[in-house]
Amino acid sequence: MMFTEKLAQLKILFTEIDRALIAYSGGVDSALVAKIAYDVLGDRALAVTAVSPSLLPEELEDAKIQAAMIGIKHEVVETQEMNNPHYTSNPVNRCYFCKSELHDTLKPLAIKLGYPYVVDGVNADDLKDYRPGIQAAKERGARSPLAEIGITKIEVRQISQQLGLSWWDKPAQPCLSSRFPYGEEITINKLQRVGRAEIYLRNLGWQNLRVRSENDTARIEISPEKITEFVTNTDLPALVSAFQNLGFMYVTLDLEGYKSGKLNRVLQNN
Repeated sequence: MMFTEKLAQLKILFTEIDRALIAYSGGVDSALVAKIAYDVLGDRALAVTAVSPSLLPEELEDAKIQAAMIGIKHEVVETQEMNNPHYTSNPVNRCYFCKSELHDTLKPLAIKLGYPYVVDGVNADDLKDYRPGIQAAKERGARSPLAEIGITKIEVRQISQQLGLSWWDKPAQPCLSSRFPYGEEITINKLQRVGRAEIYLRNLGWQNLRVRSENDTARIEISPEKITEFVTNTDLPALVSAFQNLGFMYVTLDLEGYKSGKLNRVLQNN
């Protein structure tokens, strides 16, 4: 099925939903859902962004700007996953507790405001990866229009570009807790440290990247084809100094390069 046909199906789905509260992070997936929901439903669609220490302030600002460009009503709520030791202890199913908190916050809001569904930006590719948060959302009655229709990440970007959304090629930016190996405690200071480190690199012009944090070590992941350019063109002493000022003791470069979900390899080896 062509992605244009899937776009038509997506619009039909929202016509049937009639009213929708969107769990909207500002990422390319949830932004597309918000766009289509608004185009079909107008003021019967509401985008809600959850704010916590695992979301960079810059990401919240991007979400606000994008919502304004779409035209959709946008609200911000706070979530308290950092108060849950099941989350901060960082078990392999950490995302389950994060999404439980999110949807335990959004579902009552949806009911209060008269929205029959909370919908999210889970796409068809997400179903192929280890995503315990998807289970938490399903248990709370959330719907995933992109996944229901079979729209993949590539198709999300194709549709977004076709619709003229300037952020169609925006790099994925999962919550900052995903930068830590399972079992390492997550704290607000650690989240802020790794977040500022990634912003430092983005301000240098690097986009597809991660800063993985393990104890006092920062491990930089850059797209494999960009590693040579990174080493050649980056002021490495200045970078190391900046990261050490943020609280890291050691700064390393992952020679394999950036790969989404890399920290899940430990699950495959067990």
